[in-house]
Amino acid sequence: MARYIDSNCRLCRREKQKLFLKGTKCFTEKCPVERRNYAPGQHGQSRRAKVSEYGTQLREKQKVRRMYGLQETQFRNYFSQALKQTGRTGETLVKMLERRLDNTLYRLGLAPSRKTARQLITHGHILVNNKPVDIPSYLLRSGDTISVREKSRKLDVFHASMKRMKDTAMLPWLSLDKATMTGTFLNIPERADIPLNADEQLIVELYSK
Repeated sequence: MARYIDSNCRLCRREKQKLFLKGTKCFTEKCPVERRNYAPGQHGQSRRAKVSEYGTQLREKQKVRRMYGLQETQFRNYFSQALKQTGRTGETLVKMLERRLDNTLYRLGLAPSRKTARQLITHGHILVNNKPVDIPSYLLRSGDTISVREKSRKLDVFHASMKRMKDTAMLPWLSLDKATMTGTFLNIPERADIPLNADEQLIVELYSK
């Protein structure tokens, strides 16, 4: 499967906001968005400010897709699944993305970024309902438990990430037992509770063309 191998910080600068792709670096003054809040490349500062309707919709889609670390085909497949379900398609899409195992591991504070979460999952460090799961896109259901394998609990990446999260309130649909490194996916979140600065309706309009 294709994967992005260029600088992650270029993606944040292209969207002109933090997508939290680099973990700890995103919370420091070294974050490029703080120092150079304009598009990357030779003409980044001189690009015309006026953006077409299509351009606005495209940027919103790219922002969400890159934030969750998905390729275009993956993202479109999620949209197709959301389109078949009842309710508002955009909200359903966002809820599905939040249910991904890699995203939940990141939201729990057990991984500094979604990219790192995917690596930890594929390397076999994570259990779901006490069974090993190595698929980052695994969709969680209400009541599922996510835990770190006992042999992996001494890894620095988990402890460093949890230190960063110690002063951050846990999201209402998640709970975490730090002593055992076990989290619970309590329920599917409501859109209003999801900390995602995006207008998903623009994505719906883009794919509906």
